[in-house]
Amino acid sequence: MVDWRDVLLVDGYNMIGGWPDLAELSHTGMKEARDRLLDMLADYQAFSGRRIIAVFDAYRVPGLGRAFVQGKVQVYFTKEKETADECIERLVGELSHRRRQIYVATSDLVEQHVIFAHGALRLSARELRLEIEENQREVKKAIDKPGARNSRHALEDKLPPEVRSKLEDWRRKS
Repeated sequence: MVDWRDVLLVDGYNMIGGWPDLAELSHTGMKEARDRLLDMLADYQAFSGRRIIAVFDAYRVPGLGRAFVQGKVQVYFTKEKETADECIERLVGELSHRRRQIYVATSDLVEQHVIFAHGALRLSARELRLEIEENQREVKKAIDKPGARNSRHALEDKLPPEVRSKLEDWRRKS
């Protein structure tokens, strides 16, 4: 089956460096900053429905060329001697299709000139963060809407907080 959804390719370390709270986390541990970014992207993916692929330069972590899924976000660590920009360029070539729009969240405008010339759309680190924050507000507004909590389908009304917390942890890890 063909996946027609829009795709958002994220240069992970660009976002970590471009978002002050994640940049601060990276000083104490890059893994914590990556995990926080991936959690934010997973929440954004759930709301937006976009397919999200986060790309990280593997020179900062062991396991070159690794790929896995974390919280419905596809995560790529580049191959040996491949930069995140080159990996994103390769992925754009693999994912291009007439009915699919590809967005690239990066701060490296000059490095990504080839993919933008092929029709991919750019989101800066700031634009992506604003979009994620707007989605968080929309979700909160929907949850806080009068009557939303009284719905017999609301998970919050049926489960104790510690169970909901554990389920959310499992969802993020899957």
